[in-house]
Amino acid sequence: MRDPVSPAEPPSVANPQRQSFRRLLQSSFLRFIRAEAASGVVLIINTVIALLVANSPWRDSFAKLWSSVIELRVHRVALALPVRDWINDGLMAVFFLVVGLEIKRELLQGELASLRKAALPVVSALGGMLVPALIFLGFTHGTPLARGFGIPTATDIAFTVGVMALLGRRVPLGAKVFVTALAIADDLGAVVVIAVFYSHHTALWGLLPIAGLVLLLLSLNVLGVRRLAPYLVLGVFLWLAMHSAGVHATLAGVVLAMCIPISGRHDDQDFLIAAEHAVSTYGEHADGEEDQDNLRERREASLRALAEVIAGMKSPLHRLEQHLHTVVAFGILPLFALANAGVELPMGQSLKTLVMQPVSLGVFFGLLCGKPIGIFVFGALAIKLGLGAMPSRTSYRVLFGSSMLAGIGFTMSIFITSLAFSDPAQVTEAKVGVLLGSLCAAMLGSLWLRLCSPSPSSAA
Repeated sequence: MRDPVSPAEPPSVANPQRQSFRRLLQSSFLRFIRAEAASGVVLIINTVIALLVANSPWRDSFAKLWSSVIELRVHRVALALPVRDWINDGLMAVFFLVVGLEIKRELLQGELASLRKAALPVVSALGGMLVPALIFLGFTHGTPLARGFGIPTATDIAFTVGVMALLGRRVPLGAKVFVTALAIADDLGAVVVIAVFYSHHTALWGLLPIAGLVLLLLSLNVLGVRRLAPYLVLGVFLWLAMHSAGVHATLAGVVLAMCIPISGRHDDQDFLIAAEHAVSTYGEHADGEEDQDNLRERREASLRALAEVIAGMKSPLHRLEQHLHTVVAFGILPLFALANAGVELPMGQSLKTLVMQPVSLGVFFGLLCGKPIGIFVFGALAIKLGLGAMPSRTSYRVLFGSSMLAGIGFTMSIFITSLAFSDPAQVTEAKVGVLLGSLCAAMLGSLWLRLCSPSPSSAA
């Protein structure tokens, strides 16, 4: 039901502030989409490079690079890990920090901020995790391989948005917003799965340093600390504490993100006061030359004050997310793909045997069939029951095509693979399932949307 509009105001100008805010949100979302799309292209390139090198004469040197050990030492404290582990446990903690920042922002200010707006992507994400997990368990039930049930439950937002960008206006903006919110809700579910099922059990005393550091981070927030440096320093110690305690260290990024303030030093009222002061100063007139100099100084001071207020309105969360997003999208994730996507593929009958393994089949069908079925069925039920609304300019056919694209589960799926299995053969089987399932989901989803979406002239 539409909001009532005063008869004295035409609908087009009923609330210019609200329309301006909506335009700002839409332009910010479009910038986000473009960045994710470009990141998806880089990920695809690096994945192809990793696969080619892993099946070339240089594969041994390539593997040796990632297994070589690097030691970091600070005074008497030293930490030595293989390069791949520094990437998967260290740099990916920064990725999870950005994921946590996006989740917090969406929960408090974005598409997940209200029950009505959050219902459809959250319910759909729940279906998109449950059904693939059940399919995987159907192939591996009763064996230790069932531990990998979390692998086909993830959606890779960069790859998915990248494919949507290639489809252009065949995908309505409403569908892009839905898939983005779905992927963020999916990331939240993946964080819970990793924390509950893929972190080692540890003694209670090992959790005490973690609890103490989290309390310190929360205290900084409550005390109104808006400088990022104290949070980031404590975040490093939190990562070390989790690494030592057996809790997967990448979760330190999510915990840190939840403690970063989402409000700035200044609010709207401070901006209005500073802006009014600047306007009134510029409305003054000077009589003499001395008055002219004083007026110029007052105007410059008012502008500096206004600029300081505007800078202070940007929260630490938004500043950190803005600084890290490009680093993660074009640095950390492509490096992760290079280090983890390389799979040495056998030829002929051996490849067929590899593809037909329970892990490969479970991951493949979980991504290709489980994700779209779970997302679409749960989403359609949410719409039918009135829990959520169909995204703008989106039909059930487009919703199903978007659900198919959500079967692209590259980054998080490969990451969970490294947590679920230690046997190289099982890791290879899972990665083959991820790569084939994601590729088929991208191809079939793209074909479906090209055939069933509105023409580009009518799509938003």
